[in-house]
Amino acid sequence: MSQLTPELILRGRGGVDAALLTKRRLQQRELAMLREKLTSSSGLERAFDSELLRVFSANWLNATLATLLFLVGALGLAALWLPVLFIGIAAGLIAAGLAATLWLARSFLAHPTENAHLAQWRSYFIVAQVVFGSGWAMLIFSLTQSEAASAHTFSLVLLLAEAALSAMLGATVPNAVRIGQVPIVAAAIGLLILQPTPQAITLALVSGATFVFFAYLAERLDASAIGTITARSEKDALIAELETAKANSDEARRRAEESNLAKSRFLATMSHELRTPLNAILGFSDVMASELMGRHSVDAYRDYAKDIHASGEHLLNIINEILDLSRVEAGRYELREEAIHLGSVAEECRHMLQMRAKAKAIRVMAEIDPSLEPLWADEKAVRQICLNLLSNAIKFTPQNGDVKITIGRDGQGGQKIEVSDTGPGIPEKELPLVLESFGRGSLAIKTAEQGTGLGLPIVKGLIDLHGGTLDLQSKLREGTRVIVRFPAARTISALNPLRERRSPSYALMS
Repeated sequence: MSQLTPELILRGRGGVDAALLTKRRLQQRELAMLREKLTSSSGLERAFDSELLRVFSANWLNATLATLLFLVGALGLAALWLPVLFIGIAAGLIAAGLAATLWLARSFLAHPTENAHLAQWRSYFIVAQVVFGSGWAMLIFSLTQSEAASAHTFSLVLLLAEAALSAMLGATVPNAVRIGQVPIVAAAIGLLILQPTPQAITLALVSGATFVFFAYLAERLDASAIGTITARSEKDALIAELETAKANSDEARRRAEESNLAKSRFLATMSHELRTPLNAILGFSDVMASELMGRHSVDAYRDYAKDIHASGEHLLNIINEILDLSRVEAGRYELREEAIHLGSVAEECRHMLQMRAKAKAIRVMAEIDPSLEPLWADEKAVRQICLNLLSNAIKFTPQNGDVKITIGRDGQGGQKIEVSDTGPGIPEKELPLVLESFGRGSLAIKTAEQGTGLGLPIVKGLIDLHGGTLDLQSKLREGTRVIVRFPAARTISALNPLRERRSPSYALMS
């Protein structure tokens, strides 16, 4: 079972907006990065230390063949000017440094290490690079001792090539690049001190400039690698957060489904338990109010029986509305579709509520398009939509007000039910509230008759089942208008009659 984070709890309460949550998440991430840096040996996050060493190791292993070819070519060309002994010693140092680097790289990638040992691994790599650079320094120093001008030129080319190779492959460990070049720079400076010839001066200047340039290049490549790793780390963290949020969402949806199922079972059970005594209450109170068994000795008893009957009917209506809404929300409301005439259903509903409207001196007007085609819909659901809309309009309209129901086309091939009234209206900010289950506006609570706030949610659920839409429009002191639209696909268009084709033989006989 997933745990609820403080952010999810605050978000559920609606007390923290998205900007504050984002700021808090960034602060937590920065605090974690600072903690990682304080416990790291290189000033970066500990995860970056390991990743940079892995990139260093992978670079050298991937470039093994190219490095060996470069080494063989350099030694082969150096044999043109140097004796075999010098070449052998230089080749041994270079091979030892390269072998040590490759062995360390392979070992590091094969065996995951603790963060505390990363500094030790970095030191091993630096030592191997020093040996590697010492071999090149000996080879370059030996070439400068040759009297041939071509050997001097080749030594400079070799210096630049070796520095470029070390900088490109070892950029993620800049200290290895810098310290690995120290033997070459030291050899050039030593040669300049011992033999201040033009060749020695040139070699010293080139080696110094090469050291500065490729050290800076290694720093920039290292920064680029860190940027790439940082972006990848942030992406992985974001993916982890999304997976956590998805897991929490799935868990919340599962719990909601379980709660909805429990609610449906509870309502199904309680409906039977409540309707059974209610039927008895309604039946006996009706008998008592009608005085079928004789007149009451006290007239007030008859009034009490009428009040009991009215209260029972009100309670039964509430129970029916709750059950209807629960079936719609649970997806268990099955439509029994057939061809109906929307105008006829609306006229029946208007007639049923005419007495309630007359009690408040409200005029209920109807405007029905007689040319409407039949509609493929559930007649019971459509009747409930009309009754809910009309009863709401009558309920919220003051005495001597007007209520109008319009049945017609919606301009897109479908059909619509439009109910408008001259009531107090609904504030714009409360329009989403009245469409929620048990939602009631502030004016409704103060001025309207008793209600549960389920009328419009039931209408919305039923019209959604038909694939239609509900549009609620209202302004204060200007009344309210509700438009329910059925899609054009539910309109049954009339087909042209088939014409009987005469056979040729019949045409000849006539």
